[in-house]
Amino acid sequence: MLPPELRHRAAVAYAQGRGALGGPTALHAWGVRRQPEDEAVHLDVPARSGLRSRPPHLVLHHRHGFRPEPPQAVTRRGLPVVPLERALVDAWPLLPAVDRPAPLIRAVNDGLTTPARVGEALAEAPRLARRAALRVLLDRLSVGCRSPLEVWGHDHVFTGAQLPRLRRQFRVRIEGRTMYLDVYAEQERVDFELDGATAHGDPRQREIDLRRDALLATRGILVVRFAHRRLVREPARVRAEVLAILASRRAA
Repeated sequence: MLPPELRHRAAVAYAQGRGALGGPTALHAWGVRRQPEDEAVHLDVPARSGLRSRPPHLVLHHRHGFRPEPPQAVTRRGLPVVPLERALVDAWPLLPAVDRPAPLIRAVNDGLTTPARVGEALAEAPRLARRAALRVLLDRLSVGCRSPLEVWGHDHVFTGAQLPRLRRQFRVRIEGRTMYLDVYAEQERVDFELDGATAHGDPRQREIDLRRDALLATRGILVVRFAHRRLVREPARVRAEVLAILASRRAA
């Protein structure tokens, strides 16, 4: 099987100037998802282009009013590709469920787009399959969630009327160092850090975390870390601990 980049060039050449990389393939061109070698190349073409899909290697999406030129297409790595926001929306129902959030989260984290801009692209696709789930993820990203674990925490732990207003990815600068706090209770000065599944397996990362926590302590900020395993398997117990910690800080 040819590498994705060669297959992309072959697909564009086949379209003879009438197509642009779209959907999952466009995500590869934008650098937010690596396309598997056995996955078909997706190409957006005008509705009456006369071009045909060639399963299983090439899937054409015939779009009314589409023209492979700005603003409907841009050049990336020397190839025409649809805008990132359009690619994220179009690819959403085409990817396996487990793979859908990652490209969007990476695109936002890397500063390539914003939840608002993707939301505008979603508004132009009212009949998109699985649209509601994409809208939910955009809402979570809009309030500051920046990883699947933070989304989980938002939905299952850090929610409800009993909790104070919580800030997500709150920016703090101490001694020339900028840090972003996962879930921050500003009044109580408590930072809840959500450690990923691999966080405790890297001694170097552990040392970095300890130094960071100590630096925050110099400003009176208590850092409480919850491991991925506990958050996912014991959300009710973790939530009870969060409430108890915040109550004790208010009483101090």
